[in-house]
Amino acid sequence: MKIYVAGHRGMVGGAICRQLKARQGAGEAIELITRTSAELDLTDQAQVAEFMQAERPDRVILAAAKVGGIVANNSYPAQFIYENLMIECNVIHQAYAAGVTKLLQLGSSCIYPKLAEQPMAEDALLTGPLEPTNEPYAIAKIAGIKLCESYNRQYGTDYRSVMPTNLYGPGDNFHPKNSHVLPALILRFHRAVQEGAKEVVIWGSGKPMREFLHVDDMAAASLFVMDLDEGIYQRETQPMLSHINVGSGTDVTIRDLAQIVARVTGFTGQLVFDSSKPDGAPRKLMDVSRLARLGWTASIGLDQGIAGTYDWFLSQSPDSLRAK
Repeated sequence: MKIYVAGHRGMVGGAICRQLKARQGAGEAIELITRTSAELDLTDQAQVAEFMQAERPDRVILAAAKVGGIVANNSYPAQFIYENLMIECNVIHQAYAAGVTKLLQLGSSCIYPKLAEQPMAEDALLTGPLEPTNEPYAIAKIAGIKLCESYNRQYGTDYRSVMPTNLYGPGDNFHPKNSHVLPALILRFHRAVQEGAKEVVIWGSGKPMREFLHVDDMAAASLFVMDLDEGIYQRETQPMLSHINVGSGTDVTIRDLAQIVARVTGFTGQLVFDSSKPDGAPRKLMDVSRLARLGWTASIGLDQGIAGTYDWFLSQSPDSLRAK
C-alpha cells in the first residue's frame, strides 16, 4: 500500500510517519511517500497534479498546513487563509484526479464557534461566530471538511476529516512569538530557569481552559480513523457532518498548565498573569464521544506528556541543561 503523508516534517505528520514506519517494521506492506516543501510546493496546483499523477498513492494523509498561535494568526491572517485553502484544494482535488479513493484530512478545534456549548460536539460546526483571532485559519479548515464531504457525495470517494484539540509533543514549534501556548510556556520557563529569573509573565488572565493531546496519541487516532471500515465510519457520521473530534476529553486552566510546566522545568519563582493580553476563547473542550464509540481513547497523560516533551526539547538544544 502506497501512503503519501503531506507535511511529514511537521509535528503531526512526523508522528504519523513514525507509526507507519513501526508498522513497516512489524511486517506490513507499506510504501511511505513523502516530499519536503522544497521538493513539492503544495500551494502550486501544477506541481501537486504532476506529483499525484506520477506517484498515484493508494492513500493520502493531509497533515500539511500553515499553523501558529494567537500572535501569528493575528499578524498573518491573509497568509493563513490563502496557504491553507490552496494546500487543501490542491491535495484533495489532485488526489481525486489521480484515483485516490481514501484520504484523511487533519483540521483543528478552532473550526467551532467562539462561544460553542462545552464540550464541543461535531454538530456545533457553523452554528455561530468564530474566534476573531484565528477566523481566517478556521474558515480554511472548515472548507477542507466540506471539500472532503463534497467529493464523497459527488464522486463516491472515502475522504475523512479529524479535528484535533491543542496538540503538543516532539517536533513542536518553540518559536518565542509564533508558537502555541504549551511550547511557548516550556520555552519561557526554561529560559527563566537558565537566567535565574524570579518571575515568569504569562499572557492573559490564566482563567481560560484548554484541552491538550499528545501528538503520538493524535497520530494513533488518525490512523485508527483512516483504517476504520467504511460501514462503521458511516454509521457514526453523516454525509455533510462527517468529521470526528480527537482529544483527551479533559481540560485545564492556563494557570494550572503553567504550574505543571513550572514543575517540569524546575522553575520555583512567581507566576505573573498579564491580563492586558488576549485570552482567546474562554474554554475549548472537545466532545470526543463519537471517537470513543468507534473504539479509541487517548492514553498519554498531561504531566507525562509535558515531561517527555521537555526532554525532547532539551535533546534539541545541546547547550541547554535541566535545572538541578
